[in-house]
Amino acid sequence: MFKKVLTVACVALLAACSSSDSGDISKLLDLRSEFGQDFNVSTVKKSGFDPKLFAGKGLPKDLKYEPPQCEKFATGVPLPSDTKGNMTEMTAEGQGNSFILLAIETSKPIPPTDLDDACKSLSFSAPEFRGTVAKVDAPQIDGAKTMGIHRLVVAMANGKPAIGELFSYVATFGDIMVEVVARPLLVANAPVPKVNTDKARDLLVKAVAAVRGK
Repeated sequence: MFKKVLTVACVALLAACSSSDSGDISKLLDLRSEFGQDFNVSTVKKSGFDPKLFAGKGLPKDLKYEPPQCEKFATGVPLPSDTKGNMTEMTAEGQGNSFILLAIETSKPIPPTDLDDACKSLSFSAPEFRGTVAKVDAPQIDGAKTMGIHRLVVAMANGKPAIGELFSYVATFGDIMVEVVARPLLVANAPVPKVNTDKARDLLVKAVAAVRGK
């Protein structure tokens, strides 16, 4: 549950896109060499996507938000149902972390979505469910708008807390969005690994360069 909820919640935070041709999203797969033999890597070649993937569903309906006006940022803003485009994906699991790399091109401009100053840190809660969303530093990339988000969700399951966490780093330029999602790989009866945010940030920079053909 947590992987789906957290990943979709971050992927739905899309920034503005235009109709200009600004890269080749299939080049995202060139980053496979960034992961050594101790990583399990899987890829999805460039193909069309269903806008429902970005619907931001999964959170309970009875949540209370603080600040209240920041509710829309809890799961992000869904794409219009008539949006068309393509995406390329790579997943790499190893060294206690899971990295999801996405490159997306869309057919129409998407309204910009970013955590404003009043919502750069927000929380939500229900009787057995709570979470936080906070803006974090993202790498600066020439000619691109970047954003970093940290999400933490805690739910009670059989009287015990189940925790889901991820960091998301996004860059948008032209009609393309590139995103790197990083989360810990959980192992039963073992400490939760620290998320390697330095690697995630570095992957975002390299992914943008690959898509741009640089």
